[in-house]
Amino acid sequence: MGDQQRLSPEEQIRSAREAFEDGHDFTIAVEEEFAILDPDTLELTNRFEELKAGAAGTALDENLVGELIASEIEVKTGRCANFGEVVELMAERRAQLGELADRFGVGLAATGTHPWSRWQDQRIIDTPHYRRNNELLQYVVWRNNSFGLHAHIGIRGADRAVAVANAFRNVLPELLALSASSPFLEDCVTGLHSARTEIFTKLFPRCGVPDAYDGWAGYEEYVRFLYATQSIDEHTQIWWSVRPHLAFPTVEVRICDAQPDLAEAQSLAALIYALGARFARALDEGEELPNLPPRLIEENMWRAIRYDLTGGLIDFERGEVVPARARIEALIEWVLPVAREIGAAPYLSVPEPNASERQYQRLAEVGSHRDVFAELVRRPRERVGG
Repeated sequence: MGDQQRLSPEEQIRSAREAFEDGHDFTIAVEEEFAILDPDTLELTNRFEELKAGAAGTALDENLVGELIASEIEVKTGRCANFGEVVELMAERRAQLGELADRFGVGLAATGTHPWSRWQDQRIIDTPHYRRNNELLQYVVWRNNSFGLHAHIGIRGADRAVAVANAFRNVLPELLALSASSPFLEDCVTGLHSARTEIFTKLFPRCGVPDAYDGWAGYEEYVRFLYATQSIDEHTQIWWSVRPHLAFPTVEVRICDAQPDLAEAQSLAALIYALGARFARALDEGEELPNLPPRLIEENMWRAIRYDLTGGLIDFERGEVVPARARIEALIEWVLPVAREIGAAPYLSVPEPNASERQYQRLAEVGSHRDVFAELVRRPRERVGG
């Protein structure tokens, strides 16, 4: 991304369009964010720089990056040509990160929020990008102690990539409901299933559900407007929950909470991957895909934040509320033929219960959200990454 950030906005936009036109369909890359913990207290601890330095010269080095605060660390699979490759690398990266954490005597967690650590105690990492965001956003960026899973799907063609991003907007609530893993925040049982979404997408500018754009020209017009009005000074300041990426020819899906369980992280990546391919196939075959207005999608977003898979989502074609699990099962059925072709089908499933539901169930049994978190992060590494 460094080369992209040195380009002028004009060069960046032109380069991005050319990259999409010359791109390849259905590559995939997954990024997972983890909390760095004191192993005794399970508080967030500002140790990123030590871990990054410790990874120098190892297989993990180039796939380990900082993400805003020094008590957070991100691992990347890198671009993969097929889903089998990304599944293997997700497991490998978690294992590598766990070994590194052991070497430095820290713990790791993969939930959307930390249940009690104070945002006031976290330090912004010292990079030009995050120094700039700190200067621009102030409290908004300080408050964002959250952890997610992002997936990049390669899509060939600039107009096609924007159309695929448009289609992903409609299913962001389903992906959030499936991935919800953050019921606890600020030493509070929030009553929500994705508190992460509230402290990130509801606070940041240019975040959450974007508008639908009429091809690359419409998207480019908006990006040019942001640069021209000094609203942004780099393209990553567009924090939407799905976006055509300007540094890579991919559609990036950013709505999901981090996943404690590796298998569920892989299943979530499989659904995102299959949806991207199915949307592209629909466009190629002239199948109509709806572009719902943000105000309608936001209704389902709230339902996902509040109830995850335990409640209902609105089926806008039928004009009625249906069980969230049934809605996701219908999506899986819709993508299944393409999922079989691209190797994602064996990984598609709807957990019963999902990560947030399991935490609430254990809370009812043990009575303390701190004890629930302690159990979660002390499970075997192949499941939680720490």
